[in-house]
Amino acid sequence: MGTVTLGVSIAVPEPYGSLLQEQRAGFGDSAAHGIPTHVTLVPPTEADSASLPAIEAHLSSVAAANRAFPMRLYGTGTFRPLSPVVFVQVVTGGSACSWLQQQIRDPSGPLVRELQFPYHPHVTVAHAISDEEMDRAYEALSAFEATWTCGSFALYEQGPDAVWRKLREYAFGGGGGVVPGPSVSREAPAAPSLP
Repeated sequence: MGTVTLGVSIAVPEPYGSLLQEQRAGFGDSAAHGIPTHVTLVPPTEADSASLPAIEAHLSSVAAANRAFPMRLYGTGTFRPLSPVVFVQVVTGGSACSWLQQQIRDPSGPLVRELQFPYHPHVTVAHAISDEEMDRAYEALSAFEATWTCGSFALYEQGPDAVWRKLREYAFGGGGGVVPGPSVSREAPAAPSLP
C-alpha cells in the first residue's frame, strides 16, 4: 500500500494561527502556506499506510488518557546556529507537550520515532531563509503573546504537494487541569532566552 508522511501536532487556534502563518510568509518562508501553525508533538515520520488504523487507535488512547491544559506563547527564540529556525516560545504548557510526545512516541506503540534533537516545544515562524529575514522575524514577533486552553491534538499527513492536511483530531478525555507528567507544576512564568 506504500508509505505516508505523518506528523502529530497541537494547532495554534485562530486568530493566532493565521496571523503567525501570514507573518511567516511575509518573512519569505515559502513553506508557510503548506504548514498549519502548530506545536509539534511528532515530527515528519514515514509510516506504512497499512499501519494507519493502529496509529489512529494509539492516538485515540493517548488523548483519552489526558486532559486539557493551558498554553501560553510569548516572545521569540532561535535554534541558530545549530538549526536555521526562529520560533515563538511556549512558556506555559511545555511540560504537558513534552509528556504527550513521550506517550505518543512510546517504544511499545506504532509511532516510535528517534528525534534528531532533544524535544523542545515551540512554534516555528521562520525556517531556512536569509539571516536578515531570520533576524527580522526574531525582532518582529519578540512581543507576540497568545493564550488558550489546549483540548486536543491532531494527526496530519503531508501530501505530494508538500502541504500538510489534518486527517483526524483527538480530543482529550478528561476535564480541566493539566496533563499528568513530570514538572507540570514548574512551568517558567516568563520566556527564557536561548543562546
